[in-house]
Amino acid sequence: MSQSTPSRRNLLKAVGVSALGLGLTACGRGFGGGGDSSESGTVQLNMVWWGDATRAQKTQAALDIFLQENPGITTKTEYQDSGPYKDKLATRFAAGNAPDLVAMRTDSLREYADRGSLLDLNKHTDQLNLTALPPNIRNIGAVGEQLYGVPSGLNTIGFVVNKTITDKYGVPIPDGDTWAWKDLAAFAKEISAKSGKKVYGTGFEAGTLANMVVFTRQRGEDFFTDDGRLGVSEATVTAWFEMIEKMRAEGGFPPAGFFDNIGSSSSESPLAKGTLACQIIPTNNFLSYNKDAGGNLALLRIPGESTERRRGQTIDTPHLWSVSAKSKHPAETLKLLDFLVNDARASKATGTTRGVPVNPNVTKEIASTLALDDQVATDYLTKLQTEKLLRSSSNPPGASAIAASLKTIATEVEFKRQTPAAGAKAFVAAGQKALAR
Repeated sequence: MSQSTPSRRNLLKAVGVSALGLGLTACGRGFGGGGDSSESGTVQLNMVWWGDATRAQKTQAALDIFLQENPGITTKTEYQDSGPYKDKLATRFAAGNAPDLVAMRTDSLREYADRGSLLDLNKHTDQLNLTALPPNIRNIGAVGEQLYGVPSGLNTIGFVVNKTITDKYGVPIPDGDTWAWKDLAAFAKEISAKSGKKVYGTGFEAGTLANMVVFTRQRGEDFFTDDGRLGVSEATVTAWFEMIEKMRAEGGFPPAGFFDNIGSSSSESPLAKGTLACQIIPTNNFLSYNKDAGGNLALLRIPGESTERRRGQTIDTPHLWSVSAKSKHPAETLKLLDFLVNDARASKATGTTRGVPVNPNVTKEIASTLALDDQVATDYLTKLQTEKLLRSSSNPPGASAIAASLKTIATEVEFKRQTPAAGAKAFVAAGQKALAR
């Protein structure tokens, strides 16, 4: 993302509303509520997601194609910063004013599905064709036998390394297919030492759930079990905190508080500022990070994928597309969703802002039209899909509270107000309580 945003820990304070008029569609930042008011004889669909103005413009480019071919439909689209999005969406549903097409967080899907708020897409296969999607991709939005969401695109997390920095200080980039966490630590320490700590070797937030989930899987544990319990052990959480604390003590990892006042956009990232040599990013953001960091990033797998007990990375999605169960226009909404999933023109318009297309036929068709950096991320994902990975699935109800708890406890450990072991004990206890509700 290229838009300036508040720091991660202050995102919930951000509301920011600014209108962006785009063609046939009303498109604005901030949730103003849906509605049926439109030109006589047409159906208006309300579509919401989180993101910035760039994502809005790319989404609109796809919608323009759909709207031109469906003159009886108009759309009202709204977007919001990622921090406030969850609360604002919950307010819309609670008020009985749910959007028609919704960007749904994977850690929120079960909560909405269990309340009967979402349409079971398996009952509408005549209007939404998902036969081209591999089962492991289609099942990301499944809850039991029901399907409540379709991935908006495919992504995972990866390490990006700034080759300009490694060349400057004469530090070789590790082999991304074979490196271990200890190799990351050694690399980071060397960068920091040779730069006189003008650049830290690596840095990522211990309180980001997606990062720790991969580490957990690599140790042979499932973060969430199939029956909805917390599967991660205190020992693994302790090891996660201790690994980061050790890298910090060795000088390869930034000091406590380093990430506090850094915005969530790629332009505000330590990579763009030249203060970190490598960090973890969602792969669908590779293009923007590479641009803002100077155009010389390498994309590597997460350390430990070939050295630990098992693979930890999965094919995931930035968000799911879900349809409100109370949509007044389910047929038209499903038609729009089918277009976004199966029409190559839609994916050409949006690029990889939401990841690699979920329909592999579409991926093949648009591959040659992608920007070079988008092609790097696409090749990365395409190769991963040929490998034996664990299945990605929706999180159980209460998972969002666990993510919030991790951020809080990781901060306590970072500033040494709790030991890694005490933090791990508190986290597992909080997680078990959240899932028991």
